[in-house]
Amino acid sequence: MSKTARIRTDGGQTFGHNPFDALSSEGLPPAPASSPTEPAPSARGAVKPKNRGRVDIIRQKAGRGGKTVTVVKGFIGIGLPEKEQLAKAMQRACGTGGTVKDGQIEIQGDKREEVARILTEAHFRPVFAGG
Repeated sequence: MSKTARIRTDGGQTFGHNPFDALSSEGLPPAPASSPTEPAPSARGAVKPKNRGRVDIIRQKAGRGGKTVTVVKGFIGIGLPEKEQLAKAMQRACGTGGTVKDGQIEIQGDKREEVARILTEAHFRPVFAGG
């Protein structure tokens, strides 16, 4: 059997070629004293939060055994994890159960006002649709 070469890990020899070793910072402008942590406010004052789009809030009763359900649908550009977070917030605020099915949030009971408040806080534009 042949003896295999071992790579030292104690910092002795470098592992490979670093293409940035030959670069120099000479001639570059100085680094800023401190980086801003928040974006500068606009000249008008507070920055308006981005509107994340329209969502429809519907009260459904048909096909649910006589039970009323508040359905939120029409989400664009958000994934399942964020929908699940919104559903949890709605369940806590309404004191009821709910789920995410087929890209829609379903909350037990007629809780349209509470759901609209939470969606507004999340920068969505809730619209009460027929149902």
